[in-house]
Amino acid sequence: MGFRWTKLTLTASVLSLLLYPIETAAAPKKDRAYYENRGEVVWEVPTEEKIIALTFDDGPHPEHTALILDLLKQYDAKATFFVVGNKVARFPELLKREVAEGHELANHTYTHAYLSRNLNIKKEINQTEELIYGITGQKCHLFRPPGGIFNERLIAVAKEEGYKVVLWSWHQDTKDWSSPGTRRIVDRVLKNVRNGDIVLFHDHVEGSMQTVQALETILPELRRRGYRMVTVSELIQHKKSNLLLGKPHS
Repeated sequence: MGFRWTKLTLTASVLSLLLYPIETAAAPKKDRAYYENRGEVVWEVPTEEKIIALTFDDGPHPEHTALILDLLKQYDAKATFFVVGNKVARFPELLKREVAEGHELANHTYTHAYLSRNLNIKKEINQTEELIYGITGQKCHLFRPPGGIFNERLIAVAKEEGYKVVLWSWHQDTKDWSSPGTRRIVDRVLKNVRNGDIVLFHDHVEGSMQTVQALETILPELRRRGYRMVTVSELIQHKKSNLLLGKPHS
């Protein structure tokens, strides 16, 4: 009889928990808003002013990067280059030119490995950092994980190493790495452009000149529309300045 009562009591307790669960504080949903509010990841910087940031991943490329730099200079545009360490080691002169012409360098890992729990994130970041500093004397402050893939650990490591994680505006992923056609790249940017956008290009796309060809149309049109093309750091600093002055930023 004692056993039966114990069993009944346990069953009643389980039912009670199911019907009336213990109230606990809900864990915050770690979505885009969560990371944006904490200032740990940047996708864009909404502003009333006509400024945007052009970014180029995966370079430098011995031909494409030089042509892109020519176009940026022609239209008085500044950009941020998220460089890959093993390509930096091969083409250091292009890095020097990017700095000399007023562009921003940022870290995109050493091997362009998609960062998972088992990869040495710190090593990937630091190898590239050491190369950039050795060539230019500059330290980077922005980091973009390959594929835009990140997790809590990656953000923590980037923060420890003095980096802010920067992605891109969801409506400004040109997908130029897949060679979708020059017109599609142009349309993606110009039909969706908003103040404060961060636009994703690649200056290292093997066998394709579509990014360069698209920029021949995009850059003069953006300028015609009154947009100023700035580095990501300038865009971020612009937001900070507006907040200090009490200006609206969204």
